[in-house]
Amino acid sequence: MILLNIIINYVNEIAKRKESMALRHVTDSDFDQVVASGVTVVDFWAIWCGPCQAFGPVFEEAAEKHAGINFAKYEVTDTNKRAAAKFGIRSIPSVLAFKNGELVDTKVGLMTGDTLDSWLSELSK
Repeated sequence: MILLNIIINYVNEIAKRKESMALRHVTDSDFDQVVASGVTVVDFWAIWCGPCQAFGPVFEEAAEKHAGINFAKYEVTDTNKRAAAKFGIRSIPSVLAFKNGELVDTKVGLMTGDTLDSWLSELSK
């Protein structure tokens, strides 16, 4: 019984963390809604992309540090590619910055944490 309670508490804690995370996964169906208000940065990535895998933790760490910015990850797949096509994504990782739904800047390629933090600070001005 004690083990069951520990497992239940652990699962509940994981669920709370997911709800409070500053990072959201988006698809073609909710992309426009997610970028519609405020400053939003979207990481276009793919599971098979090595540089994307390396950049993922950097992007996730930045999401925890920059509270005034919305963060989203968009996985480019055969069935989730409309937004990537709309914005001319040809290389990944690519990070697009939006202000109230309007594209304002793009960074292509792997970035260090310092480079990303500096860029995000400029965006939030």
